[in-house]
Amino acid sequence: MKAVICGAGIAGLALARRLDALDWNVVVLEKAPGPRTQGYMVDFFGPGYDAMEAMGLLPRLTELAYRIDEASFVDEHGRRRAGLDYTQFSRAVGGRLMSIMRPDLELALRETLPPGVDLRFGTGPAGIEETPDEVRVTLVDGSVERADLLVGADGVHSTVRGLVFGDEASFLKYRGFHTAAYVFDDPDVFEQVRGRLCLTDTVDRQMGLYGLRDGRVAAFGVHRSESGDVPRDTREAVRHAYDGLGWVVPRALRKCPPSGEVYYDQVAQIVMDRWSRGRTVLVGDAAYAVSLLAGQGASLGVAGAYVLAEELGRASSVAAGLAAYEQRWRPVTLDKQEAGRAAAEWFLPASPSRLRARRAAMRLSGLPGVGRLVARSLSGKPAVLARETTSDR
Repeated sequence: MKAVICGAGIAGLALARRLDALDWNVVVLEKAPGPRTQGYMVDFFGPGYDAMEAMGLLPRLTELAYRIDEASFVDEHGRRRAGLDYTQFSRAVGGRLMSIMRPDLELALRETLPPGVDLRFGTGPAGIEETPDEVRVTLVDGSVERADLLVGADGVHSTVRGLVFGDEASFLKYRGFHTAAYVFDDPDVFEQVRGRLCLTDTVDRQMGLYGLRDGRVAAFGVHRSESGDVPRDTREAVRHAYDGLGWVVPRALRKCPPSGEVYYDQVAQIVMDRWSRGRTVLVGDAAYAVSLLAGQGASLGVAGAYVLAEELGRASSVAAGLAAYEQRWRPVTLDKQEAGRAAAEWFLPASPSRLRARRAAMRLSGLPGVGRLVARSLSGKPAVLARETTSDR
């Protein structure tokens, strides 16, 4: 059996690895010219953590992860106003939690990709045609790949989804925020955030900063916007959106790199009635983006890919495998999307009164039992479907 996977991100690489282990012939197409370096730190836990463990990658992830004891919310002078205890959060998920840069998650998957997987950068689908026996993918250079299965693992703005399922507007649900992330050099800022995750304690917009092991500083921002349109000049958009924030933010904005080095996108969810059509299926953000408000996009991307591979491996046909994947995985993603929508006001308060309420909730989270309740409310229902699968060989 042969699969063509479009997208060499977290979901695409995880699926390629698992399908290869199940004796599939796998081709991975990535439109970017090389591995992406832009991204932000994620709290990685839940079913994706289980899937990474099953694939034997936890030791490498532990090497790449960062230790964070608290997310500290600071005022315009850098003074702590509130904090979220990661120890409580970790206990709520049984200690199975790590903080890791999203590009490092991709690195762990890419560097251990089996040699039989054909990974190609700088190419992608331009046309898709299906027959009863195969799917034909015409690439941007005019060449054609024939396969038993085509997988769209190409993110929120999926090209595969657009070619097979229709216009993005039918599935993308904008959630009223824009987000940006970049990395910069500033020794003074690094010293102030070393060993900490610091976020501005602000209304309608928020910037987070943390020091990386190579001495650079990672910046992450989220702000409300009525329009979902992504600006052409993202560096200028970042500087405008967070202008006026105090502490070290002005220095961070001055160090914002050119637009091509800034991760910038709208915050959105993808909601679809079905994830497959014929021999084409979607996985990860292309199918069920939960948005950063839910905090588990990376985990669901890895776990969803693992579940898809397992169901294809068990099924008597591609069609049966795709149906089983969706039946098993859709309830999990719907729950996480709902949790993300519910967390919007907690994530970024819209008024001073809501900001004060968040501070009070974080102070209460230090009380016995309350912290665990808060952590569980943010993470949604537990999902351990990946544990039911067999381990990677």
